[in-house]
Amino acid sequence: QVQLVESGGGLVKAGGSLRLSCAASGMGSPINVVGWYRQAPGKQRELVAYIGSGGITNDADSVKGRVTISRDNAKNTVYLQMNSLKPEDTGVSYCNLGRVGAKGEYYGSDFWGKGTLVTVSS
Repeated sequence: QVQLVESGGGLVKAGGSLRLSCAASGMGSPINVVGWYRQAPGKQRELVAYIGSGGITNDADSVKGRVTISRDNAKNTVYLQMNSLKPEDTGVSYCNLGRVGAKGEYYGSDFWGKGTLVTVSS
């Protein structure tokens, strides 16, 4: 019954910005921990950023300083603001329901959306 729907992807030029959205439904309560992943063609799906239920966030080194993850619990939605985009940011972005460990590390789950495509041109 739980569904995650990503949106906001598109085609942008290098240096541009996009805001991705992850809307959750079917849980009957506000979403908790959400991670954003990115998967480029022929590569593994990589964690980009995640946000805890209390608003604590963490970003991967590859996007540090260029990405802001936030949430709106009233709308059951998590956002990923991406600035200064680079061609290497190209890929399908997915959101995932997960957990945060004692050391602040992210643990994913099998709850995925279908993804939204981000394409950054040179």
